Amino acid sequence: MVAIFPTARLRPSPFYEAVLAEGMVSCSLYNNMLLPSSFGDPEAEYWRIIEGVSQWDVGAERQVQITGKDAARLAQILSARDISNCKEGQGKYVPICNHRGTIINDPILLKFSDEKFWFSIADSDMWLWARGIAAERGLDVEISEPDVSPMALQGPLAEDVVASVCGDWVREIKYFWFRETEVEGIPVAVQRSGWSKQGGFEIYLRDGKKGTQLWNIFKEAGQPFGIGPGGPTTAERTESGLVSVGGDTDVNTSPFEVRLDKYTNTDLDDEVIGMAALRRIKAEGPKRHMLGVKLGGTMPMPLSFAWEPIEQNGKQVGHLTNAVWSPRLLENIGYALISSHIKAGERVSVVREGGVVQGELVELPFL
Repeated sequence: MVAIFPTARLRPSPFYEAVLAEGMVSCSLYNNMLLPSSFGDPEAEYWRIIEGVSQWDVGAERQVQITGKDAARLAQILSARDISNCKEGQGKYVPICNHRGTIINDPILLKFSDEKFWFSIADSDMWLWARGIAAERGLDVEISEPDVSPMALQGPLAEDVVASVCGDWVREIKYFWFRETEVEGIPVAVQRSGWSKQGGFEIYLRDGKKGTQLWNIFKEAGQPFGIGPGGPTTAERTESGLVSVGGDTDVNTSPFEVRLDKYTNTDLDDEVIGMAALRRIKAEGPKRHMLGVKLGGTMPMPLSFAWEPIEQNGKQVGHLTNAVWSPRLLENIGYALISSHIKAGERVSVVREGGVVQGELVELPFL
């Protein structure tokens, strides 16, 4: 067992004590916080999200809050997706790129009003990026990190659990839309979202002192539905074709290379960061694309600490960016970020820690 050494550089989630009580056995570092990755029974955690309801501490998914007269303008400058039609109470999945057209984050944008937005971010210092752009453009905004920490409930029975706590109105929420409310006096925002394709909600806790209380409210409500702890680390995300920015992308990856074309609008004003580069990349055609790869095997062969080279005819043509054992396909699967001229159906060799493994490229998602 690896001990966690407390330090001011490492912040606990408001749900930290609750996940310790649940039996967390491993975690990763995400936005300078601990993101639970396992509670000791990966098989049960996997099938819970596929068949029932899984409860996640995703408090490490922080919020970049933008308020002020120019909030809407800055939100669009940062977003490679057109958000001009975003309504109050609506969220949108938004790629954020740098000036080279490289994707650096892929948050969910939540619009509260024309003068207040949250970017619910993946792992990177987006506060520094947003503040730098705002200062450079001389915008009238305030950028802060509010006291907001999401808890997710994912799986086909998640809606029943959330409805039992919040009311049946949650069944009418459209995907990525949200509503502010209270749960036993605890302020929250409830959004239909989450990093799985099995359905679910994220409950944005707005009082960090109430983490254990909120966790236990939903845990108790979920008992009739077989609720249990988990995290966004199961094979489900790979089976479902979900992209992990920073995991499946590198410093040269554009949205077009990782199947995010439909979330990227190249007809936006050049004021939007990366827009000129994105138009050029789209016109030239991306040099790489993302495919699935089936690696076979009868035992799990997870990815090492780094991407693994993919070869064809003795020449390196790409990388394996993640690999997991799929309990539904009963084989090892992963993603190939690979030269665009190589297509699904072709065979490749993957240079793994245990030796070279043969793989078959397939379209995503796997399931």
